[in-house]
Amino acid sequence: MKRLRLPIYALAFGLILTSCQNTETTKTSEKTEVAEKSEKATIYTLNTSDSHIEWEGAKPAGKHYGKLSFKEGEISVNGKTLEAGNFKIDMASITVEDLEGDDKNDLEMHLKGTAEGKEDHFFDIKNHPTANFEITKVSKTESGHKINGNLTIKGVTKNISFPADLSFGNDEKTLKLATNEEVVIDRTEWGINFMSKSIMDDVKDKFINDEIKIKFVLKAEK
Repeated sequence: MKRLRLPIYALAFGLILTSCQNTETTKTSEKTEVAEKSEKATIYTLNTSDSHIEWEGAKPAGKHYGKLSFKEGEISVNGKTLEAGNFKIDMASITVEDLEGDDKNDLEMHLKGTAEGKEDHFFDIKNHPTANFEITKVSKTESGHKINGNLTIKGVTKNISFPADLSFGNDEKTLKLATNEEVVIDRTEWGINFMSKSIMDDVKDKFINDEIKIKFVLKAEK
C-alpha cells in the first residue's frame, strides 16, 4: 500500500481542525425554513469590521487559532426580541493567528485552496468564496437564547443550534449577538473529508480530526 507523506504545514493543520477532548459535537439536521422578520421588526446591519468568527483547535502537541470575517449580514429584532438574521461569511478572510512567516502563509493557502494541487482539500475559495448562516428559530432560555440556523459551507447546508447572548447599547442603536460557549461542528458533514480517519482507512496517525470549534461575535447597528 502506498504510504501518504504530508508536508509540515499539512500536519500542522491537524491541530487546527481538532477540538479539545470531551467537547460534545453539535448535532446537525437537514436545513429548515428560514425565520421571517415581522412587520414591526427593526433591522440592524452587521458591522463587518467589528464582527468575526473565532476558531480554535488542539492536539496534545499544542493548539492553533484564527478568525474569519463577514461580507455582510443583518439581524432583525422586535423590541428586544431576536426574530431573524442572515450572514455571509468571507472564506478568503480565514487567518491563522498563532503562526508567522512561511508557516502562516502555507497553512492559510492550504485552508483556502490556493495552494496548487490542494484546491479541494478544504474550503476551495475559488469555487466557494462564501459560506452562509441563516437563523431558522430563536428560543429564549434561562441564560439567554438558543439559536437554530442553516449553515452552508461548500454548497452543503446543515441546521445547527447553539446558545447565544443578545445585548444592546445604551441608546439601542447597536447590538451584540455572540455565542456564550464554544460550538463544535464535524467538518465531514459539509463534505470536508481530507485526511479524516472516519472517511479514509489508511491515514493511520496522520489523520486530521473532524471537529472544529467556533465562536460567533456579531455586532450590528441601525
